[in-house]
Order: sequence, then C-alpha cells, then structure tokens
Amino acid sequence: MTVPRVDKISSPADDPLLEWVSAGAHEVLNEDTFKRAIAIERKRTERSKKPFLLMLLETGNHQGPEKKGRVIDSMVSALVSSTRETDVIGWYTERSTVGVIFTGLVVNDKNSILSAILSKVSTTLREQLTSDQFSQVSISFHFFPDDWDHDHPGRPSNPALYPDLLRSDKGKRSLLGVKRVMDIVGSAVMLILCAPVLLIVAVAIKVSSKGPVLFRQQRVGQYGKNFTFLKFRSMHVGNDHGVHKEFVTKLIASEANSDQANRNGDGVYKLTNDKRITRVGKLLRRTSLDELPQFLNVLKGDMSLVGPRPPIPYELAAYQTWHRRRVLEVKPGITGLWQVTGRSRVKFDEMVRLDLRYAMSWSPWLDFKILMRTPLAVIKGEGAF
Repeated sequence: MTVPRVDKISSPADDPLLEWVSAGAHEVLNEDTFKRAIAIERKRTERSKKPFLLMLLETGNHQGPEKKGRVIDSMVSALVSSTRETDVIGWYTERSTVGVIFTGLVVNDKNSILSAILSKVSTTLREQLTSDQFSQVSISFHFFPDDWDHDHPGRPSNPALYPDLLRSDKGKRSLLGVKRVMDIVGSAVMLILCAPVLLIVAVAIKVSSKGPVLFRQQRVGQYGKNFTFLKFRSMHVGNDHGVHKEFVTKLIASEANSDQANRNGDGVYKLTNDKRITRVGKLLRRTSLDELPQFLNVLKGDMSLVGPRPPIPYELAAYQTWHRRRVLEVKPGITGLWQVTGRSRVKFDEMVRLDLRYAMSWSPWLDFKILMRTPLAVIKGEGAF
C-alpha cells in the first residue's frame, strides 16, 4: 500500500479551530482495533458530515530492531502528550506504523489544520528524539471524505483510509473462493445454454439498426476499479448520453419524480419512453436479454453473478459519501437483492441500502437464494425498461 507523504507544510501557526489538551492516560489501540476504529469513524462521518483526519507516523529501517523500537516508543509517547483526549491513537501496522484519528474537526482551511497538527507533533517529537532519528520519521495526513482520483474515475485516491476492506476479504477467502467457482461454472453454463439465443439476438440487432452488436461502456467495479461493461446494444448509435446523465444526477439527489405508475400506485424510478432505444432494444430490455453478454464479464472476474449493479463514472461522481460503500464492499453483479426485491420501483437511497445489506450478510447460500428468485423477477419484468 502506497501512503502519500507530507514532506513539508507551510509555516505553522496557532489555529483557533483546534484546542490541544493533555491526553493523560491515552490508550494505544492494537492494529485490529485501530483499523476497526477507522471504519467506524468513516461511517460516523457519513452521517454527521464532519470530516476526520488520519495521521500516520513511521520511521526508517536504517537502524537495528532495538533502536527502532526505542524510537517508536518515543513517537508514541510524543503523540500521547500532543493530542487531545477525543483523538484516537493506535497501531496502523503493529510496532511499525502508529496512527492518530483526529475527530470533530471544523474544516474551513485544511492547510491551517495540517499546519497546526504538524507543528504540535513535530515540536514534541524533536524534544524526545535526536535530530538523526527525527529526520527518519515520515508523517502523512489523510482526510476523510477523500477525493476520488479524477485520472481514474471512480477510484479511491487514498487506500490508507480503507484498511478494513482488504482485511475483510482475507477473512472470507474460502467463501470468496466458493463464490468465484459459482461465478465461473454458472456463467459458463449460461453462455452455453443461451448460445442459440445469443446468435438470434445478435442477428436481430444487426438487421434492425446500424451499429455494433455489443455495447461497451466504462463502469466502476469493486474498490473503484474501472472495467469494460458489455451489453447487447439496445440504442441507436451516436445518441446523446446527457439525458441519462441529467436524470441519474437528479435521481441520486432524490429530485427525480416517478414518471409512470403501476397498478399499486408505486413509481418507476428509471428513464422511460426513451426515444434513443430501438424497437428491438425495447424487447431486449423488457426481457433482460440485453444483459446476457455480462456473463463474459463474470468469467473475466470483473463482475459476479450476484452483487450491486456497477455504476457509470458520472453516476459515482454524484454519489453522497455513504453511497460509495456499494462499490467498495462487494463485487458488482448481474443480479442482486435490489433486482429481486424492487428493481426500478425502489428509490435510489433504498437501492443502496439493499446493496449494503447484501454486503453485510453475504454468503454463498444468500447468492443461491437470489439466483433462484431472479428468473421470476425477469419473467415479471417489473421495472424493466
């Protein structure tokens, strides 16, 4: 994991936003507990909208284990005496990298906050370390909510803030292996069984409108990694995607109104009566046949049979901070809890909650139950447009 390093910050000054008090008997959390604390603080920030700052300190390996141990102990002692009682100190990497979670910050100017913290910590470190030892200390700062990498849309720019995600996957390695086997076997069997249908659909698309048979689009997968998403083309070539972008942005912001009602009075939260869709495309969407090429995405490993639907990068750009968890915690899928529960008749926030509920309670058995419910959801075609 590459952690961005802060080598220099503008000259420090007293900052009225921060009140430093003696930490007293500050508890230093072990690695597992500290990383859980980071995850909890992320969720707290999602609700409160109040950001937090993670500071990490590590020392070089230019000295023996005994000397390094003494330097680390001095670093911890310095942090205990220079942080507030409300801050959380712990091991980011046991006996190697120590971290502090600064909570309750009022962020009007990030640089002034960084300067104040760096000044206080650096002054205390200089008092407890030799100049040579201090020169080997690396200090890095990580704000949450973090900016996502604009060069790679959808990708978290700072993995240091998400240490619990990979640890969670390692803990479920055997179950994830079962899920991967299910994905490979299931997608291969479906591609073989549906081969005649795939051929018929391809011919129908080619004959009915100009353009390629397959529609390729960049989507955001697990951990924000982009991949090429495959579908049968259901729209005319060269159409304007701005209509969909505008609708989705409003939908995520809860501004979209349902524009069609079913017999129960429930709304449809999806763009309907879209003139960009071809006649064959309407049938493909109604029957979900346009989704069949995604079994190739599953074989490749970009998707799973079951999981949240992968968003388009401009959708992710409109997400609130808590929405991002649906692309961080589990691999995207062809079907999922949302599809078999409400599909397009569920508001966006409720869809995200269903995805997060799936991520929290996931098991191979849950995947199997969702797969068994999917054919009926497809046959009903409710919310499919």
